[in-house]
Amino acid sequence: MTAAPTRRLVLLGSTGSIGTQALDVLTRFPDIVRLHGLAVGGTRPQLVAEQVLAHRPEQVVVADPAHLDAVTEAVATACRAEGIAVPRLSAGQDAVTELAGSLGAGDVVLNAITGSVGLLPTLAVLASGARLALANKESLVVGGTLVTAAAAPGQMLPVDSEHTAIAQALAGVRRDQVDHLVVTASGGPFRGRTRAELADVTPEQALAHPTWSMGRVITTNSATLVNKALEVIEACFQFDLPEDRVQVVVHPQSIVHSMVTLIDGSTIAQASPPDMRHAIGWALAHPEKLPGLAAALDFSAAQSWTFEPVDEDTFDAISLARAAHREGGGAMAVYNAVNEEAVDAFFDGALPFLGITALIREVLEDPSRARVEASDGVEALLALESWARGAARDRITARG
Repeated sequence: MTAAPTRRLVLLGSTGSIGTQALDVLTRFPDIVRLHGLAVGGTRPQLVAEQVLAHRPEQVVVADPAHLDAVTEAVATACRAEGIAVPRLSAGQDAVTELAGSLGAGDVVLNAITGSVGLLPTLAVLASGARLALANKESLVVGGTLVTAAAAPGQMLPVDSEHTAIAQALAGVRRDQVDHLVVTASGGPFRGRTRAELADVTPEQALAHPTWSMGRVITTNSATLVNKALEVIEACFQFDLPEDRVQVVVHPQSIVHSMVTLIDGSTIAQASPPDMRHAIGWALAHPEKLPGLAAALDFSAAQSWTFEPVDEDTFDAISLARAAHREGGGAMAVYNAVNEEAVDAFFDGALPFLGITALIREVLEDPSRARVEASDGVEALLALESWARGAARDRITARG
């Protein structure tokens, strides 16, 4: 019999797209880690109960206290029916952050929370010494050098198809040999459309991504190309490069996940079918490879891969993010905060599709916006983010 793994895992965001796929990986490869704790939003109590039965975590944290009773009832009922112990249950964002920082060196935390609320848990993981498998790109977009300065060498691994691809392409490559990174984008559901054709886009249309299955926020961000803009910023911090050395190219097939071009003119690409289990398994098992983790490409079948430039006149999210990164001073935190508010407003019918990036631009250009440096600390950064959310809401309300 194989001994139980000694390395522990905390999974933040277990009921989302990344979280459920991560648990699928653990089901198939139980020798990687032992699940210690889950953090959930709480809107899917039955799924939480199923995850508890399948993986037996010692602790479950419900981020939204309003859902604690429903999750507690579902979990307790399921555990009693199976005759197993009920895990410790608690609630609140502070409890999520505490769970994130509860492990130590040799353990791993997968942060699959969506949004800037993932920043404090990220910092808690890094302070604990545990490995951080980071699927919460907003931690780097908002936290920037606060996060990178807190991370020990090799402590933070990306869980993102693009950044995992870059990390694999960089294996064995010296930093001074890198010319630039090439981040690929599917182009989303509206590739090839003009701005006029985007004026009446509905939320249902925005959620119809051609190649990836993701949550509401990330799918909408992919439609506006905000997701790719955030990935450019993430790559800048993850690989310590300026934004002008991170290019974006549209690749509709989503097979080549990203590339690295070297100073000698050669380019190294990582290619695989669009399946996030590649990235999840890479981060959880690193530096090992999990056999048969996901399907490989079948080169016996004819296929074509195409690449084309981004239409930044129609999709201005990337150019706005580049400008925010160049400016610094908390501009990236403002960008992300306004986008989160704008996406909610779009789904509420209070903002048109093109209004999402228009609102980002408006708040970034607000002359009253304060400048916050990393040296000012996380509280100052979060205060700026709160200001940005308020400024965005005021503009949304003023639209009537």
